[in-house]
Amino acid sequence: MNTEALWEAYHEHVRRFVNHKTNFHPDAEDIVQNVFIKAFARLDDVKDDLKIRAWLFQIARNCIVDHYRKEKRTDELPDQLRFDDEYEEPDPNQEAVIGLKNVIRLLPDKYREALEFSELKGMSQKELSEHLGISYSGAKSRVQRGREMLKEMMTSCCDIEADRYGNIIDYRVMLEEPTRLSRS
Repeated sequence: MNTEALWEAYHEHVRRFVNHKTNFHPDAEDIVQNVFIKAFARLDDVKDDLKIRAWLFQIARNCIVDHYRKEKRTDELPDQLRFDDEYEEPDPNQEAVIGLKNVIRLLPDKYREALEFSELKGMSQKELSEHLGISYSGAKSRVQRGREMLKEMMTSCCDIEADRYGNIIDYRVMLEEPTRLSRS
């Protein structure tokens, strides 16, 4: 990963983390800059791109502690700076689930119902067909079409980045409302 890509991918996340940990300290942006200066200097040492995020957040923790050590040598660190790892960067999967639940309600009823039962409540497609009183192939079709419609709506309003296994690694809402589908 090059320096521009690192900045683009993680600047906002690191900035939020530093702001949270420093309680929006006036020097928070300086701390963020120091994080990236240190990261850029050692970027070639990172062997596994999947560990860059954790590595960067560890640099951020260290920079915050260093900042407070320099600022007030005799004072203890403020309580919000105690790193007991209770802060978690918002999980993109959780954010995506919330977005999905908001978008799924906009689907036509028969597809919304099929997806709610099969995807959210864990009902098998065979059980779904019995519950809805339709054929097994009809239930499979509704679920598949519902998934396609949901994907189309989600990608119309959100930027979703997934790893090679399909796990969501970044999720950003780009528009307040998805594009509504005309078919039903």
